[in-house]
Amino acid sequence: MKRSLLNFLLFLGSAAFYLWIVSLSPQWWDGHFTLGTGKPASVRVPSGVNARQAAEEFAAAGVVEQGRGGELARWMGRFSIDRRLRPGVYSVKKGTPWEVARQLETAEPVFATATILPGADKFSLGEMLSAPPLTEKALEELLLRDDLYPGKMIPLLPETAEGRIAFLLPETFHLPEKSGKETIGAAAEFWWKKFAPLISKEEDGKSRLKNLSVLASLVEREALWDDERPLVAGVIENRLRKKMLLQVDATVVYAWKLQGRNLTRVLNKDLEIESPYNTYIVSGLPPEPICVPSEESWRAAFAPRETEYLYYVAGPDGRHLFSKTYSGHLRNIRTVRAK
Repeated sequence: MKRSLLNFLLFLGSAAFYLWIVSLSPQWWDGHFTLGTGKPASVRVPSGVNARQAAEEFAAAGVVEQGRGGELARWMGRFSIDRRLRPGVYSVKKGTPWEVARQLETAEPVFATATILPGADKFSLGEMLSAPPLTEKALEELLLRDDLYPGKMIPLLPETAEGRIAFLLPETFHLPEKSGKETIGAAAEFWWKKFAPLISKEEDGKSRLKNLSVLASLVEREALWDDERPLVAGVIENRLRKKMLLQVDATVVYAWKLQGRNLTRVLNKDLEIESPYNTYIVSGLPPEPICVPSEESWRAAFAPRETEYLYYVAGPDGRHLFSKTYSGHLRNIRTVRAK
């Protein structure tokens, strides 16, 4: 009886001591013990990983011994680190799983920032995605990697790298590192979260999305003001239905850019360029998007405003004058030139 009571008291004492140990703040441990040894090592935790996978990253980097990643994951769970673990680069010293977990309680990840700007094209996108900038060939190879896109998105994607740039939604992303792989994955995931609910399952989603991506890219280049984007999309849709040439200046600028010439102003002689992107001589939409559309341009493409307008011309402030007839369009041109 006495032995049983003694064992019970020892158990209670051990449990109380354990609870006291795990309840101590990281600051207390920092003040009484050195957690880990040697110089801090940099360990990258990718986005989208769980605690066990993150623990294996620390094991692979030699911060904890190989084979003890599972033990580290358990300590991370006990200290609730698994609930607040963020992607980034962590600086921690080598130690036991318990010591590393204690360090992670107060460790803050270092982030890299990558910003994709609306209107970027294949010539400027590589610099935004990665440091150092991606070459055109490296950018194309990454854009064609299906594993960088959400699984349900892959069957809807174009087969070309040029077509896929439209499915990277512009934003500033905080990533473990500024690499093409990380940024493309984050931007594609962002696009999917925003627009997956708008994709109709009853239609040929892939064909429709390609047309919408091209339309959205035209709207991005043509409309400076967000409130005009649905109306510009409506005008382009009207011209497509009536089988009129779209005559979008931005497509001419892109056609020349593909040939190594940057236009700052489109002149009549520039409209003669032979290119599938020249919508002054080739009917219908261009074969691929001409840039990365913003969220507002994508939404305009999904829901163009119903209108009878067939023409528009930009004023000095970037806002457009719209008209239903060509004669009205000519009047608007004279108005703009007078300003």
